[in-house]
Amino acid sequence: MKEFIPLEEGDFYFSEEGYKVFTEKYHLKRGYCCESGCRHCPYGYDKKTNVRR
Repeated sequence: MKEFIPLEEGDFYFSEEGYKVFTEKYHLKRGYCCESGCRHCPYGYDKKTNVRR
């Protein structure tokens, strides 16, 4: 089971469409890439090619 990471200020923001967008800070705190093609992925994952840089 994955560890629960509490959200703090600066971990996300809401897009114009109302979606929660996680920041690079949150992804680094989580510690791994979920391979979902996140907008601010610090791990370099490219959803189109299914490859990490």
